[in-house]
Amino acid sequence: MTVEYTTLKDASGKLAPSDDEGVRDTVRGIIADVRERGDAAVREYSERFDGWTPESFRLSDARIAEIVASVPQQVVDDIRFVQAQVRRFAEAQRASLTDFELETLPGVRLGQKSIPVQAAGAYIPGGRYPLTASAHMTIVTAKVAGVPRVVACTPPIRGEIPAATIAAMSLAGADEIHLVGGVQAVASMALGTESMAAVDLIAGPGNAYVAEAKKQLYGTVGIDLFAGPTEILVLADQTTDPFIAAVDLLSQAEHGPESPAVLISTDEEVARRTLQLVEELLPGMPTRDMAEPAWRDFGRVLVVTSRDDAWVLADDLAFEHVEVLMSDPREALQRMHQYGALFLGEGTTVSYGDKVIGTNHVLPTRGAARYTGGLWVGKYLKTVTYQEVTDPESSALLGEICGRAARVELFEGHARAGDVRTARVRGTSLRWTDHQPAPVRA
Repeated sequence: MTVEYTTLKDASGKLAPSDDEGVRDTVRGIIADVRERGDAAVREYSERFDGWTPESFRLSDARIAEIVASVPQQVVDDIRFVQAQVRRFAEAQRASLTDFELETLPGVRLGQKSIPVQAAGAYIPGGRYPLTASAHMTIVTAKVAGVPRVVACTPPIRGEIPAATIAAMSLAGADEIHLVGGVQAVASMALGTESMAAVDLIAGPGNAYVAEAKKQLYGTVGIDLFAGPTEILVLADQTTDPFIAAVDLLSQAEHGPESPAVLISTDEEVARRTLQLVEELLPGMPTRDMAEPAWRDFGRVLVVTSRDDAWVLADDLAFEHVEVLMSDPREALQRMHQYGALFLGEGTTVSYGDKVIGTNHVLPTRGAARYTGGLWVGKYLKTVTYQEVTDPESSALLGEICGRAARVELFEGHARAGDVRTARVRGTSLRWTDHQPAPVRA
């Protein structure tokens, strides 16, 4: 369905391609080097990119305890609070996944089990800011899923240990904490080195190089999802407070210079006032260096004629975060189908999801919400099945049907596997000639 809308502000920029050739080649070279030289390569890249070459990248339990003790008590208390919210929601998710077994025929039992991966890697971004929240989302969730070994990696920030991030990783339950970042960290977790055993799955956000490393290593290791710059869509109507809408748009624009921030409004006056307020608020933002180019190049303000059009257009964008600042915001639960996470009503903000509320903030971007949700307990679980046949007559019946079904597909070996079980139960002998076997009575 095509929706007509009026554009008050359009995006002037173009997102960097998710498979930029320069990024791809750089990442491929680092991965190959880590694969060949292990820790020696990791050490060289850490020195080159982060100016960091400690005796050991892995922090000892004693060193972790020292770092945690250096963090202000209020910060530790807040970390514990947020992790309790994440843990509670993750535990509810885990409880919703139940193993089961059913009998489909006499003596034919089919079952399903959810088994956690045995080792997971958590990548916690660093760079400019200590991103403690990513430790909650990746490590706590993995531990609730039952992962016995969680390896957590984060880079130093300007040559310093990010104490709050280390505290968050430790309190979340990480079994190993390594102070190493970038492609070299992802490659170490995926491939294993002399000092780090490989993991089965890697989760967590990162820059374009980290995202590309996860993409190239997918298959060697599992990953949570492919991710790009964070996104926010705000849905507004005549009841929306333009100031709230403007603040929330900018709150996500500060993530980075390519972070799209979009407003869709059914009310033109609200849309224009929101646009005006964004322009007024931007100059005073401490994170203006990120928020300003994001809004300038990737901000959009669109006006539609009806709520129906707003839902359709929002679904078409399939954004990571959708904030519904409209009357009856819960209508979105029935009307929308393509989003990473919904934030319903003025009392809710995407920033709560990013930092404190308990749902996971590792979410699909670049339209991936069309086919996947975000990181959750189930990502760390493998859904496996088992089957058992103990009733002889049921085995004979299945053998007969298997023989016929397999021969339709010209799979003679499969057919014979069914034939022998039928013959054994029914006391018949087998004659296999001309690739057309038929059980005959002795």
